[in-house]
Order: sequence, then structure tokens, then C-alpha cells
Amino acid sequence: MENIVMHFGNQVSGDSFFVLWKQEDVSGRFDFRNEKLYFYFSHLSEEYKFEISYENISKIELYRQRGQATKFILIQLRGAPRIYVKDESDVGHYEWLHWPIYALCLELPKKMRLSKLHLDDFVHYKEIEGQFELMERSPYSCSSGLVPIVNPPTGFNLPYKILFKINSLIQHEILPGPTIVEDLYRLVDPTRIEIQYIESALDKLFHLKDYCYEPVKWLKEQYKGYASSTRFQTTRAISLDDGLVYIHRVQVTPSKVYFCGPEVNLSNRVLRHYPKDIDNFLRVSFVDEDLDKMRSITLSLRSSSENENKRTRVYDRILSTLRNGIVIGDKKFEFLAYSSSQEKIMFGCIRESLGDFRNIRNVAKYGARLGQSFSSSRETASVGIDEIEIIPDVEVKKGQVTYCFPDGIGKISAELAREVATKLGCSSVPSAFQIRYAGYKGVVAVDPTSSVKLSLKKKSMCKYKSRDTKLKVLAWITLLSNLGVKDPAFQEKQREAIYQLNAILTDPLRAQEALDMMMFAGEISNVLKEMLICGYKPDAEPFLSMMLQPLRASKLMDMRLKTRIFIPKWKSFDGMHGRNQDIGIWLILKAVDVPALYHMVDCVVFPQKGKRPLPNECSGSDLDGDTYFVSWDLDLIPPRDDRPMEYNVAPTLEVNHDVTIEVFSSNN
Repeated sequence: MENIVMHFGNQVSGDSFFVLWKQEDVSGRFDFRNEKLYFYFSHLSEEYKFEISYENISKIELYRQRGQATKFILIQLRGAPRIYVKDESDVGHYEWLHWPIYALCLELPKKMRLSKLHLDDFVHYKEIEGQFELMERSPYSCSSGLVPIVNPPTGFNLPYKILFKINSLIQHEILPGPTIVEDLYRLVDPTRIEIQYIESALDKLFHLKDYCYEPVKWLKEQYKGYASSTRFQTTRAISLDDGLVYIHRVQVTPSKVYFCGPEVNLSNRVLRHYPKDIDNFLRVSFVDEDLDKMRSITLSLRSSSENENKRTRVYDRILSTLRNGIVIGDKKFEFLAYSSSQEKIMFGCIRESLGDFRNIRNVAKYGARLGQSFSSSRETASVGIDEIEIIPDVEVKKGQVTYCFPDGIGKISAELAREVATKLGCSSVPSAFQIRYAGYKGVVAVDPTSSVKLSLKKKSMCKYKSRDTKLKVLAWITLLSNLGVKDPAFQEKQREAIYQLNAILTDPLRAQEALDMMMFAGEISNVLKEMLICGYKPDAEPFLSMMLQPLRASKLMDMRLKTRIFIPKWKSFDGMHGRNQDIGIWLILKAVDVPALYHMVDCVVFPQKGKRPLPNECSGSDLDGDTYFVSWDLDLIPPRDDRPMEYNVAPTLEVNHDVTIEVFSSNN
């Protein structure tokens, strides 16, 4: 394709397109083998390349206008295309740019033969005969950096939650931005319309998951129905269990921004301290266009002699967001230790309330310690400073390296453990808890003989000083082939797992075993087990069969995509050290019977003596909430015992001044 005019913007109705920008003299090609669409053009002396994968196209429509030779191809996108600009300093290399593009409209040359494009190959392709109008308008977003974000015109004072919903509808492409006019703002103004009508209508609109080209008309019809209905009920927020909160979330991609929620989140220390200001916090994440984690190449160019440490524009975008914050209506959210809050809450006061971090001079460690208070956690009991004891770490020096055996683990009394378990709603008392307390972090194991509520290690558990004495509890395959376990062993385990999964659709006993052993959690699993116990058969009871099929499909999908093979003789454990001194030490370990440790359930108890801590031999692991894979299946026991690698910590870089929050948004 040659001599195309490419229009960027939004479709605002079935026969009109809102143009934000256009580019002439564009060439393009369909790569059917790789299922990609490419466009090339020059702008302001720079060469650009557009790359659109077929799976990113939600629809393609060809508009033929009666009596006119000009044709238009409308391409509606699910996400932003990949846009590259040619780097003149590195011949043949393109830097990936990110522009906020929702749709493309291709104005085709009059003599172009459409048969060569093979548009019929697209599933969502259709041809439309009739008029098609291009309308050139100015951008509607109030921010040139984070787009699209809209604010109401002067004279409107919409509540934060309503404005957040309006922006979310635009960003998720349910409302085209150009349709947000003053008439619509009047229809979502609580001084004119009852707020329960507004919230109900906007929620309904979001769940339609389709384009709404006439939102003003649609809202009027909804309100008319609400007013005439005698059964209208306000949408009640689901009552949350203790420790859960509703919080708004923002996802910042390289080209766009998405408002989400409010969503249910496990609370943390800061949110619990400011319960009345919950709407003044945002949970912000920086993600790629597919909403997955960003890759390093997105932030910095491939190294070469010319651009070895050159940062990309995506990197600059992240820094800009950290420095300038996010503005939504009259609220400005600013950077706060991997979260954000409104200006009226003094950022410094919040940070000071978290603890004393002045002795931490390593920037990365400073950020990690601040982040401790933002870890999702459940607040349980108050434990006074006079109710804890500080116990020494067990250290062994080997050459120049000093090993800490009980790295990050302390003790909790049985009485306090029962209180915490009750607060968490546990049916039984766990053997260990991963905790945060007064600047301490790590795991505490239940000690039935202890009369002290908490016994903590100063060196391995204390990360900073804090006056907060609330005890907070966090939420609760080894490369065997490299150690000599042959592939047939894994293949046989896979065949056994597939046989087990197939059998659950016909054999009641196998189905019950699978529900017990394969960790199908939840109330529905209990219902299915009760039905099987009562004599219902999977191949005779439709409901039972219907529910078992997706469970089977889920496990098969895990096996196919993630190579997760169910092993009956295995379990996942938390790790901790033993107070008993008679446990031996092996790389391939031998289980020993220690009656003094019978109260420890679903835990691996490591020795606190030897040449080197066993957890440290496992990829440098410690005991701060790490989970261990343990199998007693003889087919998976490695025939050889390789010497573990050394995982010595590299020296940390420290600054010669207090670490300030501005360091995190600096370019250094």
C-alpha cells in the first residue's frame, strides 16, 4: 500500500471519525505470515514505523461512499500499537515510542485494488456502504502527559468518585472522549440528578463492555427508567471483612493511563492510620501496554558504543509521573513510598510516623524499608515493648563470611498465637506467622514453652526503629533435571497426573481424591466433596460434571502452559530454625523424628548448627516467609548431591547524606 493518508483519533458514531492528527504519504503492508500490520512514514525529518499485531485489532471496517471513489478503512485497536522512530546514531535500529492511539482511519488512494489486501481474512471485518465523515477537532484530554484524563468545564464541581468513573469509561474505550460534552456533565452532576441514579447508571454502562456513541441519550433513558420504577434500589457496596478496604487503582502504561476500581485490597499500616482519607490514596503501578510487567529494554536502549546508557522516553515518562504526580479534578496525588496521597495530608508527617530511617544511607534499602509499611497485612494484636524480648542471633564465621543461622525468625508464645489466629479467623492455630512489628520483619514460630509474647532477633529482624506496636500479619520446582533426575521420571509423573484428572469425570473416588489433594480451594470444593460422599456420580449428575470439568481444565492448562505437574508425595512448607540441637545437616535431607517439635505443622525446621545455614544453600534464601518445595517421592530424589554455590552479598553503596524522597524520582 502506498500514498495512504492515515488519520489518528476516535470513532464517535457509526459513520463519523474524530481526527486528532493526520499523516500523509504513508506506506503499509500486511504481513500475513507473522500476523502483523506495518506502516511507514516520515515526520519532521524522522522516520517512523508502526507495528500492529492482528490480535490487537478489535475490528476492521471498509467504508464505501456512494458516488465517490474514496474509500476508508477503520481499524479499531484493543491497545496501543508499537511505534518506532529510527535512531540515526545506530543504523538500522528503531527506538520504541508510545503514543495514545485508539483507532486508525486509512484514507485509500482512489485506484488502489482492495483484493490485494485480503481483508476478508480478518474475523471482525465487514464492509459498509454509506457516508463516512472525518471531523478534525482539538484534543480533549486536560493533560498532555497522562492521557486521556478529562476534567469538567468551569462551573461544574463533580465529586471525585464520579469524575474517576467518567475517566475510567473513556480510558477503557466505552465512551469516546469527544462525546464528553457539557450536556453529559450536567447529567452526572449530583446537584441536578440524584447521586444514586448517577452511580448506578455509570456502573451499568461500564459493565456493558461496548461502545456507547450517544451517552447523553443513554443516560436520559436510564434516569427515566429509574424515576418510573418503584423497585429501584441503590447499589450497595459489599460489606468487607476486617482488614479489607476499597481503594482506587491507576495503571500507567507507556502511552496511556487507566483508572480502575475502587477494588477490594488487603489493608496496610498507612491505610489503617488514615481510614477517613481512603479516597486520598491511589495504588499506582507502571505496566507495559499489555498490562504486564515492563521489560528492561522498555526503559533503556540496547547497549552500543553510541547509546550505552541512553534512557528511553518511557523511562522519562515514569520519572515525570513520580515528580509531577497525578491530577484528578481538584485532587493532586503525589509520590509516597510506592503509593500516593492528597496534598492536604502532609507527606513528611506520614513518613515520620512510619519510623526512623535516618541511619539508612543506601537508597534502595531505604525504599524497601519505607515499603514495609505498605505491605498488605492484617492488623491483629497490640504487643507492648515491655512484652517482648530481644534474643541473640546464632552466628558462625567461616573464613571471611559470617553466617546467621536463624536468619529472620523469632518466636511467639502459644497464648498470643491463639489470639492472632482468632483475629485472622483461622480454624486452627498456625505453627508460624510472617509478621511486621515496630520496624521488625520476619517469621515467628510458635513456642509452647515461651512465657514472653514475642522473642525477636535484633540483628536479622530489626530493620529500623518504630513506635508502632501493632502486630501485623502478612498474607500466608527445584531444578531437579540439572541434578540428574531423568526426563522419563517427569514424563511418568505427568502421565499419572493426566490420568488422575481424566478419571475425576467418571470415578467418584478419584474425584474426591483430586479435590482433597490438588488443592481445589473454596466453598464450592466442599459442596462437591459432600455430593461425592453422598453417592452422586460425576458421569450421572449434570451439576457435578459441569463443575468438575472446569477444575480439570484449569489443572490441564497449568500443566500445558506452566509445566505444573501434580506430585502426590510433596508439600509446600514455610521454613524456620529449630531450638533442638540434635538435628543433622545434609544437602539431600533426611527427615528426623523430634517429639519436641510435634507442634510445628506444615513447616520445615532447619538446624541452627553446622558449617553453613541450609536456607543459605538454597539460592541464598533466608527464613523471612520463604516457601520450600519438599518431596519424598523417590523418583525425584537426585542421584547426586552437588556442592551449593556461595551467595555472598555484594557491598552496598551508601550516600553521605540523609536519603530524601526526591532521590526516588531523580535521574541518577
